[in-house]
Amino acid sequence: MKSRVTWMFDRTFAGQTESGHSVVIGNPHGDSPKPGPSAMELILMGAGTCSAFDVVSILEKSRQDIDDVVVELDADRAEEPPKVFTRIHMHFVVTGRGVAPDRVARAIALSVEKYCSATAMLEKTATVTHDYEIREQG
Repeated sequence: MKSRVTWMFDRTFAGQTESGHSVVIGNPHGDSPKPGPSAMELILMGAGTCSAFDVVSILEKSRQDIDDVVVELDADRAEEPPKVFTRIHMHFVVTGRGVAPDRVARAIALSVEKYCSATAMLEKTATVTHDYEIREQG
């Protein structure tokens, strides 16, 4: 896996993946507006995406009738540099018809504790917790 990050101006960078996708990354500097997510916001979103991908895949394989999976993340960071994540809570919202709570709990546990490489890395500095809710689709 490769990527490239190029300094654009002030505290603004352009990140490009090996597959050709781009994102503007940055923090405000002086009076400049925030040009895009910060690197740490991208890391947190990456963990949520990694886990959501697993959960969708596992629930589909277990024939759960799902329409949507959302992961709401809440995190704390260390006060002093390096300001690593110290706590991450992942709240999964699964929407579907007749979705079995035990299947959702198992899918999330498998993702967070076994399959998701992003949470595995973040667990080196952060306590990662999770919960879920199921919303019945009418």
